[in-house]
Amino acid sequence: MKTRLLLIILFLSNLSLLAQPTWHEVLPTSSGGRYDDVFFLNENMGWAAGSGGFVYKTTDGGTNWDMQLDMGGVYIRNIEFLNENVGFLGTLDGGFYKTINGGTDWTLVNNVIPPNGNDEPNDVICGLDCVGTHTIYGCGTYFGPAYIIKSVDSGTTWQFINMSAYAESLVEVLFVDENIGYASGGNSNGGVILKTINGGTTWTEIHHTGINGEWVWKMQRLFSNPNVMFASVESFSPLNGKLLKSVDGGQNWVSKEVPDTDIQAVGFISETHGWMGGHHTGFLETFDSGTTWTNTAFGGSLNRIQFFDANLAYCSGRGIYKFSDENLGTNTFAGNAEREKLEVHVVPNPVENQLDFSVTFKSTDHIILRLFDATGKWLTEFKTEKIYSAGQHQYSFPFPYPTGTYYLSLHNDSGEQSEKIIKK
Repeated sequence: MKTRLLLIILFLSNLSLLAQPTWHEVLPTSSGGRYDDVFFLNENMGWAAGSGGFVYKTTDGGTNWDMQLDMGGVYIRNIEFLNENVGFLGTLDGGFYKTINGGTDWTLVNNVIPPNGNDEPNDVICGLDCVGTHTIYGCGTYFGPAYIIKSVDSGTTWQFINMSAYAESLVEVLFVDENIGYASGGNSNGGVILKTINGGTTWTEIHHTGINGEWVWKMQRLFSNPNVMFASVESFSPLNGKLLKSVDGGQNWVSKEVPDTDIQAVGFISETHGWMGGHHTGFLETFDSGTTWTNTAFGGSLNRIQFFDANLAYCSGRGIYKFSDENLGTNTFAGNAEREKLEVHVVPNPVENQLDFSVTFKSTDHIILRLFDATGKWLTEFKTEKIYSAGQHQYSFPFPYPTGTYYLSLHNDSGEQSEKIIKK
């Protein structure tokens, strides 16, 4: 009798273990680099968009996917839907688009963002958030300038809000309702989080990281307690990225380091248990609000995590990953796959009074070139520019700095990397 009881206990224990939700890969590695965004309207219907210019759709929770769009290498940054039919697609180099038939067809939106100083359309969107039944917010860009776009009629007409008084760059928007929302990016105070209570008319800075050159990249409101918020901070060598946490709706924030520089994705299942990641990691997992982290060695190049509840989430990265208790077969091991870095040559290095280097781009791109000292202190921004063609680009800048170690930071559409510079 005791033996039978023990077997029943072991059987129930194994069932409990089997029912624990875990991460699985449901859409394989993107040939274009990574999926920058994933958006699910409900637990079954969702879209994935990637830097290779592809859009995929699923109606069965990620079991099957159909490719809806191939933009031929255009860097798609984000995708968001108001309902099953009306959705929006933001890119870094190919315009801003709208669909009214669930993604089957996309139309270029040309009444959103004013031309830049060269009369060239600046139609770049880094973040999108649909809220309510008809309202959409967007923002741009990580390389500047900073602006918010807004529509209250399902994308028929748009309002453009210049955000240069609050930020130099914006990456993410996250709204509670049509009026209350948050925007994140960077300014001269470092990574920044802004809040509005009047639909974007005015904004208040509620947090900054204090380190120039950082971005607050992604934000999350905990599904079980909207007053609990998390945000990721992307930093640069030799500094680590950070987790930001607030338990009072963003009034106060606690910052903890994460063991990698290029941190972008953030998603928590509770106040203490969550995951982060970026271009150089798989899922980094914490059970103590970010005091300690474990690299799960699963997934890679993470950017967006969308939670529905304690048993369901989706994440974009090298593949599309699903967190669930379903039996989805063997997990696909992604091996912490990193993005392909830019080819950079600093010659000579050590340098004297002139910094000369080349950067090889494989496609159109954007680049921010900045200099930091050995402690991570921001020294100067050399240049920010749009790259119109692939190939090798030469750069040369005066280097009037004392003898020592420095870091040349290069941030392009695929993330940040740093090169160590020695001054004689």
